[in-house]
Amino acid sequence: MKSILRVTVNGRPREDAVEPNLLLLDYLRDQLGLTGTKQGCDGGECGACTVLVDDRPRLACVTLAHQVAGKRVETIEGLVTNGRMSVLQQAFHEKLGTQCGFCTPGMIMAAEALLRRNPDPTTAEIKTALAGNLCRCTGYVKIVEAVETAAQGRSREAAQ
Repeated sequence: MKSILRVTVNGRPREDAVEPNLLLLDYLRDQLGLTGTKQGCDGGECGACTVLVDDRPRLACVTLAHQVAGKRVETIEGLVTNGRMSVLQQAFHEKLGTQCGFCTPGMIMAAEALLRRNPDPTTAEIKTALAGNLCRCTGYVKIVEAVETAAQGRSREAAQ
């Protein structure tokens, strides 16, 4: 039996009827059309489905939609402002932090959570924050460089 889920997704309050066993991943992709969040391992091991729930990274493939009731959920789509990529998204693009792109939304969301709580992370802190996100295409060097570049870019923006 469906019940009403009240949640804020990418800054917009929502009220939707959802099944009690509906995964957050399926709610975002199937009901809201937010397909940037990817279904990878389906068991909470790869991080491709990482979203932010109240600014903290969360795996959408192992989270029931009702578990985020009353919370703020952000997906990769929510980082775009006025049609422009965020500093972090731009850094991934410029530093070639993506190969096939499948893991990229989850990587970016995990990095976004880190940069929100620590705007000037060390390389070790970046690696720790991204440890739950797997990439099959790269050696992670370009991904870490992208996060470092974004941190520097945010610092410049804040100083202006």
